[in-house]
Amino acid sequence: MNKPAFIITIDTEGDNLWNNCNNITTKNTYFLPRFQELCETYQLKTTWLTNYEMIIDPAYIEFAKNIIANKSGEIGMHLHAYNSPPIYNLTGDDLRYKPYLIEYPKKSMKEKIIYLTSLLEDTLQVKMHAHRAGRWAFNTFYAQLLIEQGYQVDCSVTPRINWARSIGDPKGSGGVNYQNFPDQAYFIDEQDIAKPGSSTLLEVPVTTQYKHGVCINQIQKVLHRLDGKQHYPTVSWFRPQKDNARQIVKLVKKTLASGKDYVEFMLHSSELMPGGSPTFKTKNEIERLYHDLEQLFEYLHKRTISMQLSEYYAKKLLTHHRTLE
Repeated sequence: MNKPAFIITIDTEGDNLWNNCNNITTKNTYFLPRFQELCETYQLKTTWLTNYEMIIDPAYIEFAKNIIANKSGEIGMHLHAYNSPPIYNLTGDDLRYKPYLIEYPKKSMKEKIIYLTSLLEDTLQVKMHAHRAGRWAFNTFYAQLLIEQGYQVDCSVTPRINWARSIGDPKGSGGVNYQNFPDQAYFIDEQDIAKPGSSTLLEVPVTTQYKHGVCINQIQKVLHRLDGKQHYPTVSWFRPQKDNARQIVKLVKKTLASGKDYVEFMLHSSELMPGGSPTFKTKNEIERLYHDLEQLFEYLHKRTISMQLSEYYAKKLLTHHRTLE
């Protein structure tokens, strides 16, 4: 029996973008080698999904080129529309509001995707195959643009999570509702990204599970309805946060036991630096993170096969073709 894939994805972006509204910095670049070295210790491959400010940082460019040369990981694209050229002033203060790419005019969306793809490929001299949308905002037109640019795999979908309360453009309706999206990999329908189809773009959703069972979720739904509130079930996902190591292991075990053929980990590059995020603010918290990562990687490297997103795509493409024969 083949082991499931373990996919490590890192949203590679500027420092503390949650709170950093004016001067975007990239000091977290210098904290990335430690994580990469830890992954290599356990023979784990990485996918660094890279945005604009990082790919113009000379130190990050050197880091990325070393990964490519050593074949220890891959570089993909991660697009935050509010500071990625060509600049289009959507809200009057895009750095403050951080609007989603899907809220921009279609012409601007296309220009931004083409620009960043070309910048990454020209700088690193490799084809971009993997992508994740900034702030998890993905739609059908976005998918069509990725297909046009030759992308093979996207990992923007967060099953069970509704981002409607996370506002971009103040005049907009918030983020995407992924509550009813598939929770396993599928080639998307080019007219409806929530459905499997026959396109060339593979969607690899981040690994998530409901924190509570059906009964508790139903009770909470009734209580929220009585209070006149919208119910959003609590979701656990494969993303390290403070003191959630046990929760993550439980999530991974449940996912693997269900027979799924992969688990997908995500982290922001800035979360590897003290003070680079609201999650890990101190050096001690970073050390605790690495302690948890070592235990997690020790557990998973014996039970899974490490794959970059593009390697997992190749595996799924082969299986897909066999199914069609």
